[in-house]
Amino acid sequence: MIKFLDLQKINSKYASELKEVASAVIDNGWFLQGDYNKKIEKELAAYIGANHAIAVANGLDALRLILRAYIELGVMAEGDEILVPANTYIASVLAITDNKLKPVFVEPDEDSYNISEKSIEALITDKTKGVLVVHLYGQTSWSADFESLAKKYNLKVIEDNAQAIGAQYKDRKTGNLGDAAGFSFYPGKNLGALGDSGAVTTNDKELASVIRALGNYGSEMKYHNLYKGLNSRMDEIQAAFLSVKLKYIDDENAIRCAIAEKYLAEINNPLIKLPMVRSTDKLSHVWHLFVIRCKERDRLQSYLAKNNIQTLIHYPIPPHKQKCYNEYNELKLPLTEQIHKEVLSLPISPVMHIEDVQLVIDVLNSFR
Repeated sequence: MIKFLDLQKINSKYASELKEVASAVIDNGWFLQGDYNKKIEKELAAYIGANHAIAVANGLDALRLILRAYIELGVMAEGDEILVPANTYIASVLAITDNKLKPVFVEPDEDSYNISEKSIEALITDKTKGVLVVHLYGQTSWSADFESLAKKYNLKVIEDNAQAIGAQYKDRKTGNLGDAAGFSFYPGKNLGALGDSGAVTTNDKELASVIRALGNYGSEMKYHNLYKGLNSRMDEIQAAFLSVKLKYIDDENAIRCAIAEKYLAEINNPLIKLPMVRSTDKLSHVWHLFVIRCKERDRLQSYLAKNNIQTLIHYPIPPHKQKCYNEYNELKLPLTEQIHKEVLSLPISPVMHIEDVQLVIDVLNSFR
């Protein structure tokens, strides 16, 4: 069986280093907000090129805290609108509604699957205060035109960078393009912890200070609470693991890119639509997922499974069709809905053997 993602193999490459830092944390006896948290925050900020990084409990909290901080700072208020891609993972939308803000769903670009920049301006109202840009599947979602549009309407740009650490727009990394960015280090991400964790990056000192306090019960000083905060802190052992694995992220992303190049060059079945890379810059896509489309997606997935190839669907149901968002269930977003019926994610990871990649290609090309 070719696994979709073999986390045991991925982490076994660094097992000795991971065990060494785990032992150091145990021996140190300091398990929250210690030296490893400071270390990963410093290293992540340097890697992204941002002035501030704040370690938090998970990727959803990272986005929630950014929006909540803007509310505390008076930049946004309950009921304000945030533009968000309609075909994103539900966490992007939950972060908006958790803060009693209103998501405005934007159809994607049909080829890149990122937010359609051409569709944004028509949806802006006097209640629109921000855009939550998702670098979906690992591809940078950014352009000079989008940047100008955000400035024209004075919109805050929040990046959902859960899937694209290491990707770039020209000479800037994702996570340092907008006003603030949320990261997820869920184990299956390109930079994955061995449990849940996340982070925020920003160049805004005041925003960073509020986010840090909000994630610590609303407190900058113990027992002195400035805000009605929450508990969202990265534990020391995950911070230590991430500090080990961050050193290898560019090498691992390069392997993903090489696999993606082979897929793009050699999958030639007319029944399969391949992903399109919008930029000629090799680092514009770090291939967290390699997502194809097929009108007979379910039959194709079964065919691959019979040939011992594991695939996943990201994502079977768009957010506006989820039961929890029944107020949006009647919304018509035809392209998003069609995409969710057709997408299928192929195996891609830094531990895939070339023989396995070739087998995936051969089996796909034989599908009729």
